[in-house]
Amino acid sequence: LDRQLHALERAPAPAAAGRQRIRSEGGPREARDTVGAWLILRLKTALARRGAEVSLDNLASRFVPLLAQAGKYEPEEAKKHRRHFPGVIDLIAALGAVTVAFVQDAGEGLGFLGEVTLAMGRVISNPRRLRPIAFLSQMQHTGPAAMPIIGLLSFLIGIVFAYQGAAQLRQFGAEIFTVNLLGIAFMRELGVLLSAIIVAGRSGSAFTAEIGTMQVNEEIDAMTTIGLDPVEVLVLPRVGALVVTLPLMTFFANFMGLLGGAAICDFSLHIPLPLFLTQLNAAVTGWMFWLGIIKAPFFAVVISLVGCREGLRVARSAESVGRQTTLSVVESIFLVIVLDAIFSVIFAQFNL
Repeated sequence: LDRQLHALERAPAPAAAGRQRIRSEGGPREARDTVGAWLILRLKTALARRGAEVSLDNLASRFVPLLAQAGKYEPEEAKKHRRHFPGVIDLIAALGAVTVAFVQDAGEGLGFLGEVTLAMGRVISNPRRLRPIAFLSQMQHTGPAAMPIIGLLSFLIGIVFAYQGAAQLRQFGAEIFTVNLLGIAFMRELGVLLSAIIVAGRSGSAFTAEIGTMQVNEEIDAMTTIGLDPVEVLVLPRVGALVVTLPLMTFFANFMGLLGGAAICDFSLHIPLPLFLTQLNAAVTGWMFWLGIIKAPFFAVVISLVGCREGLRVARSAESVGRQTTLSVVESIFLVIVLDAIFSVIFAQFNL
């Protein structure tokens, strides 16, 4: 019926040959819902535009109020008096709205960072306010519990990276430099990025979901009522735990990635482990090892702050928990990559 109505609305009106009268009969026992009311109104409108007089007779009494209510909210026709280039204007308006929302969100994020900094200052000035049990519990969830997935993915990425790199270097007879490529890539970028992205999807989303569920259940309101600071109780242990564990996870990811690369080098390139370690020691020099480790605490702060902040912004609905959790993961990964680009520029300025 909907397809027929759509075709009728698009069909050209026939030449006038007298005004048609169409009468619709409805039985007293027939049942209708809102969709049925909308379809009847659409049919009536389409026929009226083609010059027909439509009357609805003998409708069931219980259906008349529904039809009248649906008629009140019939969609209006598109406005004919539009400005020129509506697409450009709409695009500029949408871009402006996105910009305003971004600036407001950035301001709120800086405000939340200030609250966390003040709470950290209170804890440092009065160590009794520190909650070691919550801190150690969060370390367990963000550290050892995440090691299997980080280790497995890093190992597989190391295999893929070494195999693909060797396929290109083989054209120049330089397969041995696959070790250099693998070591530099993992020490500088891949290890810390893989760890941060996995932690953002795993622990950052868990922060948002946990705090968001507490927000839905009004536990945070109860916490505030009894005089506890939610930032101090919920946010600081998560931030501190992730700052400690992410550098360790980065080191573990580097090790597993190099282990996967060493395995494929021994199996495919016939580079034994002693030669692999010798070449790796020559490639990874100076600050190379520490460049990735230095980034990890900053990534940890970004991931934990975004996850906790989005959890505190959850509204009183389960739908909001899912929406803010998804937003938390997207924002965390985006900010981590942006921060990594900033670090790359800074390191390049210092020739590191």
